[in-house]
Amino acid sequence: MRGPVVRAPELDRPGLDWLNVAAPLSLAALGGRLAILDFWSSCCINCIQILPTLRRIEEAFPEEVVVIGVHSPKFPAEKEVENVRAAVARYGIRHPVVHDPDFQLWRQYAVRAWPTLVFLGPDGRVLGQAAGEPDPDRLFNAIAGAVEELRRSGNARPARVALSAEPAVAGTLAFPGKIRPLPGSPGHWIVADAGHHRVVVFDTAGQPVGHYGTSEAGFVDGETPCFDQPQGLIADEQAIYVADTGNHAIRRIDRHGGRVATLAGTGKRGRPLGAAAPGLATALASPWDLALLGRRIFFANAGTHQLGVLDLENGHVEVLAGTGAEAIVDGPARDAVLAQPSGLALSPDGRRLAFADSETSAIRLLDLEAMRVETLVGSGLFDFGQVDGAFAAARLQHPLGLCWQGTGALLVADSYNGTLRRLDLAAQRVELFAADFLCEDPLCLPRLGEPAGLWLDGAGDLLVSDTNNHRILRYDLAGKRYRTWAR
Repeated sequence: MRGPVVRAPELDRPGLDWLNVAAPLSLAALGGRLAILDFWSSCCINCIQILPTLRRIEEAFPEEVVVIGVHSPKFPAEKEVENVRAAVARYGIRHPVVHDPDFQLWRQYAVRAWPTLVFLGPDGRVLGQAAGEPDPDRLFNAIAGAVEELRRSGNARPARVALSAEPAVAGTLAFPGKIRPLPGSPGHWIVADAGHHRVVVFDTAGQPVGHYGTSEAGFVDGETPCFDQPQGLIADEQAIYVADTGNHAIRRIDRHGGRVATLAGTGKRGRPLGAAAPGLATALASPWDLALLGRRIFFANAGTHQLGVLDLENGHVEVLAGTGAEAIVDGPARDAVLAQPSGLALSPDGRRLAFADSETSAIRLLDLEAMRVETLVGSGLFDFGQVDGAFAAARLQHPLGLCWQGTGALLVADSYNGTLRRLDLAAQRVELFAADFLCEDPLCLPRLGEPAGLWLDGAGDLLVSDTNNHRILRYDLAGKRYRTWAR
């Protein structure tokens, strides 16, 4: 938190949208309190992982500390204020957020990386800044010390910021993540209902027939379990396995009794994965999706830019691919470099694990026999767009989900483009998918809302989690039509 003490640039600038407050906040309005400016981007896993620590500070010092999110977009889709509004609701952000699409505040405050925290004193001066994820306890203790000093100084003017939070999502689903079939129950599906912190079971008609979780965020095992923003899941005939993202854990739901047990994770954000170690003693980092092969669960450990594997026989976890650095480098699995893997799809023959490497807008393959990573589409952290054609030239924008279409193609939820794309592995080409399908809904939306998951069933129907629209769509591939199936 150290740095030159300079006058802070004004926050209330013309043309900027503010969320969670009725009116923009000026520096004068913050006088007599400490302020933390959180420069973040909704795509950034490290930004998301800071949010619980900021919430802890807000709750501990509601009158002495003001947290303000400054949303500085990396991707074009993040420049749209409605997408930012959805992200604020999805992650339960309660503090004021100012949307800075043209990086005015970013430049004024000399920020260079996501995330960055800037600390302002009660007199409106910059105390310092810290880039990257801080240690949660050290940050909390530093703020607690600063608050105590402020109280002793006599300069404190404690007051709560009047908030105007976004309304809760009405309906069965809120920001659904991955969707998977339920083996042994024909026509039944499970959905990661992230916004409601639960897993929902649907029948073949898209009607909810059960759920797991209390709809309140928490980390509780047993017969009345709590989850925290689960994003991924997979099932066999005995259990449902859940990537419990907000709890940094992998959980198991017993399908016969409904009891939940934690298999891996400590509830705290972990460091990069390494050699095999007991799952319950190993801290994970925002596991985002799962794939099951025999008695092994592959998981996307998005927060450390790695793929991991959980052995269900001995309960150990270890790194599968990725060094823990963030970039796009192919080669031997443990030497490869990934960037926020967020979607997994195991090939029908069990030999290849495809994954959506979101921050490089890439689709990549891990050969499970040769243990090598290769990139199909994508080239760098700042190379993105919506371009069809040959793999080398094609571009996506922050994809989050994918599934196999037979053994020769991948269907992709091109999330920030709000589209579906198809990768033909033999022809090595990308094409827009299902854009010409007939919509059968009474009200048809112009595009998908950051779709996060998809699955092709045996009958040739494609189910898609239309995340920001809080629904599941069903695409009839033979009839070239689609409709809302569950919401």
